[in-house]
Amino acid sequence: MFGELSSGLPRLSTYGNRIVRADTGDPILLRGVNCSGLEWSEPDEDGFCSAAGISRAEIAFMMKGWNCNIVRLPFNQDWALNGRGSCSPADYLSDLDRVVRWASQYGAYTLLDLQWLQADYPFGGGRNFVAPLPNLKSVDVWHLLANRYRKEPAVLYDIFNEPHDCLPDDPHPLIREDGAFYPTTHRRVTMAEWQPWALRLIDVIRAVNPDALVFVCGVDWGYDLRGMPLDRSNVVYSTHVYRNKGANWAEAFGNLATMVPVFAGEWGGTTDDQEWGLRLADYFDSLEMGWTAWSWANEPRLVTRFAPTEFGEIVRSRLASLCWKHDQT
Repeated sequence: MFGELSSGLPRLSTYGNRIVRADTGDPILLRGVNCSGLEWSEPDEDGFCSAAGISRAEIAFMMKGWNCNIVRLPFNQDWALNGRGSCSPADYLSDLDRVVRWASQYGAYTLLDLQWLQADYPFGGGRNFVAPLPNLKSVDVWHLLANRYRKEPAVLYDIFNEPHDCLPDDPHPLIREDGAFYPTTHRRVTMAEWQPWALRLIDVIRAVNPDALVFVCGVDWGYDLRGMPLDRSNVVYSTHVYRNKGANWAEAFGNLATMVPVFAGEWGGTTDDQEWGLRLADYFDSLEMGWTAWSWANEPRLVTRFAPTEFGEIVRSRLASLCWKHDQT
C-alpha cells in the first residue's frame, strides 16, 4: 500500500529557498522538536520505544499540545542493521515505524537522523558517541531505510548528525567515503572531508527513493554551512546552533538561507540561555527558517513531566503562534 505509515501527508520537495508541497508547490514551514532516546536507550522487555520513554501519547502531546508538524528522530545505525541484545533489527525498525505512524496521524513528518553509529566504542572522552564522519555501514543503513520508506512521504532523511574534528582522545581513524583510512595524523573534518560523504549518502538514498527529501548538515558539529550547496537537487541544508558557536549566524548559515532551503536541525539551551534563544528564534523568523529544537526530554531538555522548562517555553510559544491543522486521529 502506498504510504501506509504516512496518513495521507503530501510528499515534500524544494523550490528556491523553500520546502514546498510537491503536488501544489505551496510552501511548508516545518517546525518541531527532537525526540531523542532511540539512539542510546538499551531495549527493555517491551522494546526500544518503551526504553526510550517514547509513546503515542507523548507524540500526540508534541504535535497537538505543542503544535509541532515535524519530529526529528535520532537513531542508532548498528541497532537498525543488527538489533541489540535479544531484540532483532526488525524490532528496532518496527519501533521507528511506530513513531512515523504516530506522528503522521497528527499531521507531522518524521526526520530520521543518523545520530550514533554504535553504542559500544566512544569517539573520545566524556563518552562521546557522535562520530566525526560516517563509515561504510552508513551506506548500508541508508540503503535499507530508503528502501523501507520509499513509499512513505512522511519520512525525511537527515543523513549524518554532526561532522566534526576528531577529539584529542578519539582513538578511531577518519574514514574516506571509499572506505580507505585517512593517515592517523589527519584529524580535521572540513567540507573537503564531509562533502564526498554527503554526496555518496544522498546518491545511495536516491538510487532507491529518487523523490526523497534529504537534509545535509554543516561541519563544526553541524553548525557551519559555508561551502554549501552541493550539486544535488531537493536538498535541505541543516545547521545546529548552540550558544558556544558565537553569533556570526549570517556567515555560518544565514546567507545560504537566502538561496537554498536551510533548516536548524538542533538548537536549544538552559535557563541561562534565554536571551540568546529569543534572539536566535527571531533570526530564524526573519529568514522563515524551519527548525527542530533540542530536545524534548534529554539535556538540554524542553519539558519536565510535560511542563516546559524555561527555555522550552521559548520553543513552545514560537510553535503556538504557527497555523496548521492537526488530524484528530
